Amino acid sequence: MDKRRYNSFVGFLKEKYGCRLQKLVVDAGFSCPNRDGTLSTGGCTYCDNAAFHPNYSTPDKSITRQLDEGIEFHQGRYRSVTKYLAYFQAYSNTYGTLEKMRRVYEEALAHKDVVGIVVGTRPDCIDAAKLDYLRELSQDKVVIVEYGIESCHDDTLRRINRGHTFEQARRAVELTAEKGIMQGAHFIFGLPGETREMMMDMAPAINALPLDTVKFHQLQIIKGTAMEREFREKREDFVTFTLEGYIDFFVDFLERLRPDLRIERFAGEVPPRFVNETPWGLVRNPQLLEMLEKRLEERDTWQGRLL
Repeated sequence: MDKRRYNSFVGFLKEKYGCRLQKLVVDAGFSCPNRDGTLSTGGCTYCDNAAFHPNYSTPDKSITRQLDEGIEFHQGRYRSVTKYLAYFQAYSNTYGTLEKMRRVYEEALAHKDVVGIVVGTRPDCIDAAKLDYLRELSQDKVVIVEYGIESCHDDTLRRINRGHTFEQARRAVELTAEKGIMQGAHFIFGLPGETREMMMDMAPAINALPLDTVKFHQLQIIKGTAMEREFREKREDFVTFTLEGYIDFFVDFLERLRPDLRIERFAGEVPPRFVNETPWGLVRNPQLLEMLEKRLEERDTWQGRLL
């Protein structure tokens, strides 16, 4: 753990690799089984990939071109960054043939400034053969698998049309750990039907998973999604957070989270044009991190304190 009161993933990368590694989002044109009719159609009820998709990243461009444009985009913000991770973020990036995975991942890794890949996917879109391939890549490159799990409660997963169970997520994470591949998972706070107690109960379930990193977001209601309609019609089913309330909630959660888990993100932001309201204003991630660190100091607490 670095000097912060929580285990920072950014700090871990700097310590391990000697510099900041900036993610570059790429879209390789994968889909999801709950979009193409294999399991369902329409995708997750909260999802609109465009809301977290930079303009340079579109599947009509080659992987190399997306990376080049991404580097140009980020150089204005992070002038000291020279090494990058290709972040296969859009949809499920192991939902396809092993041949396609090889083609797009190896094109990314052939870029002179790319030192590794982050593969965003679903826990039901992985198998031993695909993990064996990722393990091969990880021998001399940074390889991180990032699973969208979203909730530890199966009722919630059904309600948001995830199309997988928490047990499937557990098995995928355990198999990935057996292969020795670095991995993380993504969870959302505020999904419909979940009380604060149910959200807090996810901490021990997450602690029991052999994860390396975790990423948390508060639920954001994106225009045009099924979640927007549900929020409008059944608002009483949603726990919503003020900014200050969310900071305190997350500190409570962090106290219950095992200290070796590296925190990659604890809140999210989407461009204002994708939402009908911005209850937290236009606060950016660096400001959120400052607020979290200040609150941890004020409460004199830290990640894992209650374990």
